[in-house]
Amino acid sequence: MSQFFQIHPENPQQRLIDKAVEIIRRGGVIAYPTDSGYALGCHLGDKAAMERIRNIRQVDAKHNFTLVCRDLSEIALYARVENNAYRLIKNHTPGPYTFILKATKEVPRRLQHPKRKTIGLRVPDNRIAQMLLETLGEPLMSSTLILPGDDMPLTDPYDIRDTLEHAVDLVIDGGYCGFEPTTVVDLTGDEPVVLRQGLGSSENLK
Repeated sequence: MSQFFQIHPENPQQRLIDKAVEIIRRGGVIAYPTDSGYALGCHLGDKAAMERIRNIRQVDAKHNFTLVCRDLSEIALYARVENNAYRLIKNHTPGPYTFILKATKEVPRRLQHPKRKTIGLRVPDNRIAQMLLETLGEPLMSSTLILPGDDMPLTDPYDIRDTLEHAVDLVIDGGYCGFEPTTVVDLTGDEPVVLRQGLGSSENLK
């Protein structure tokens, strides 16, 4: 049976954030709010927790996880960021974007795209997510909370609890946070390429 924390979206209670981080560090899987919908998250590199997320989503080993980071400096630890990409990311974070970049050796191999050695990274504009990351002190390994057969992510924390109460360790109720996924931008080439248009505008990505 999962725990259920009601955390204020603007002024998150630190004691509940601390408890959530304890659950993550113990190998737990959490459902938490971001600026573009709810996501599933676990400790970076925790293979068992990663497999649990894959089972919930019913995706195979080719499914790409995203590293959800606190800020641009943390992105630079896990990805090789050229000058042009740096400026673009700086102008669009925090926000509803996932950036595909070449991974550094800090990224566990099983999280990288097997052929391209890339990783998706993002910095969410959500106070609860930001406090989780600040307290954890490292990125969250994450995947959008879209269930098998659904086209859109789950948006209601009570629905999430009812559906996943035996599959996750914690559901964070941070209120309604929308249902559009992030805009995915590939920054591994000479020019940015929008791979998926989502919540983030693509007008100023060139």
